[in-house]
Amino acid sequence: MEIDSAPISRCSKENQKIYQDWFAFADSDGDGRLTGADATKFFALSNLPRHDLKQVWAIADSKRQGFLGFKEFITAVQLVSLAQAGHALTSDIIYAEVDFESLKPPAMDGLEALLAKKKHTPKSDLEQNGIPQLQSSPSANWFSSSKSAKKVSLSSVTSIVDGLKKLYVQKLKPLEATYRFNDFVSPLLTNSDFDAKPMVMLLGQYSTGKTTFIKHLLKTSYPGAHIGPEPTTDRFVVVMNGPDERSIPGNTIAVQADMPFSGLTTFGTSFLSKFECSQMPHPLLEHITFVDTPGVLSGEKQRTQRSYDFTGVISWFAAKCDLILLLFDPHKLDISDEFKRVIASLRGHDDKIRVVLNKADQVDTQQLMRVYGALMWSLGKVLNTPEVTRVYIGSFNDKPINEVATGPIGKELFEKEQDDLLADLKNIPKKACDRRINEFVKRARAAKIHAYIISHLKKEMPAMMGKAKTQQRLVDNLEVEFGKVQREFHLPAGDFPNVEHFREVLSGYSIDKFEKLKPKMIQSVDDMLGYDIPELLKNFRNPYD
Repeated sequence: MEIDSAPISRCSKENQKIYQDWFAFADSDGDGRLTGADATKFFALSNLPRHDLKQVWAIADSKRQGFLGFKEFITAVQLVSLAQAGHALTSDIIYAEVDFESLKPPAMDGLEALLAKKKHTPKSDLEQNGIPQLQSSPSANWFSSSKSAKKVSLSSVTSIVDGLKKLYVQKLKPLEATYRFNDFVSPLLTNSDFDAKPMVMLLGQYSTGKTTFIKHLLKTSYPGAHIGPEPTTDRFVVVMNGPDERSIPGNTIAVQADMPFSGLTTFGTSFLSKFECSQMPHPLLEHITFVDTPGVLSGEKQRTQRSYDFTGVISWFAAKCDLILLLFDPHKLDISDEFKRVIASLRGHDDKIRVVLNKADQVDTQQLMRVYGALMWSLGKVLNTPEVTRVYIGSFNDKPINEVATGPIGKELFEKEQDDLLADLKNIPKKACDRRINEFVKRARAAKIHAYIISHLKKEMPAMMGKAKTQQRLVDNLEVEFGKVQREFHLPAGDFPNVEHFREVLSGYSIDKFEKLKPKMIQSVDDMLGYDIPELLKNFRNPYD
């Protein structure tokens, strides 16, 4: 599987040098990011109609970052060449049979004179090895010092993600810290949480083909991959891009500031010893990170207690992931008690869940129909949703499909299903920015509700006598208190946290020491949701809209 978001590899070195000079000229502030304002000035020299330039931006900025890096800039320039040659600009044109290697640079009216005028100025420090590099974002400093974030106006940030970082540090993080949202729901976000690549998590019982599925997509093995009929992956393995092939232990990866896994330290050393990062250079991993999980236990094996909070870890990864694949095979359709708990921990992330019926070529067509029906029945009882979950049927490994069992119809079905699943995976990087905004808004609403709950519990505490007795009553009757908060502030019941988990965490705190409701903080988050985020999206929409 390949995700070719920019055809830089098919651009000649001679043209790449030309485009490097063009990019340095167009990038007015020299930060390695071509914003909409810079792009409209530069591409106006092409004399293309506005609707063509709108399509150029839409294809080049397919990830909706709100800016063009050097690779995306080359994509845009090559699209301009094709448009000038009379090609229709469609979203799949960069995969068309065009010789990008010999594609001539587009005609840019007056650009040579403008470049000549600029030649007397010194070269940008951003040019390393002939290719402009994206500067590390100053937003990294905002998380260590909120003062530096407050000095920057929202209009001066150069991407949607940087805008979200600023809003988080300025408006949402203070609310989370005040009402201990990080202890009850989710750890405070770091710079690396915003910059992380999209993640895909694979869940299923042992020997349903999770590790083989990743190897099938990568078309190669990866460090730490083990395959067998019994539970072989006994740890969480994050498969991500890196300069060389190596495995990094969990304790090491959890304390690296540039990795989005610092929140896993809350699960303790027992978990971190069962966690590792597998790095390798791979074009697919430049766009997507995979999370391989231990096989969910069933039967007698469930009696063996894990040494860490398995469902808690799954829930943590589910919040970070862009896609969750539940893998089954025709001979393992039963959903064990542990698997039920795992699926229950995915509550609130239903839109990310896809089901894969793997190894489907091990049964004939008639049996497959029965297996599919049994799987849908089992899932219906566990997922508790009226919507039908999308199920991909196939055999996701490197072996040829067993046509003896499936027949020609089965083979054609599997190939179509595999194409659909790969298309779903290819869309992940394109939807990553939208997903990040979606998760950010969900988090802000959850933090608001958490603040209402905590402040309500604080308000119910007596000023002097009987504090211990009142706290016990509040903890025991948490469902009733949730109902009061819901009615008082007109909040949707489905947005409230899990009562049992909240009660478990709350029992370790003294409610009397919680903060009272601070309306200014709530109003600040409301302003962020109602005004700042829409304004941010407006600033970084297609500049030709």
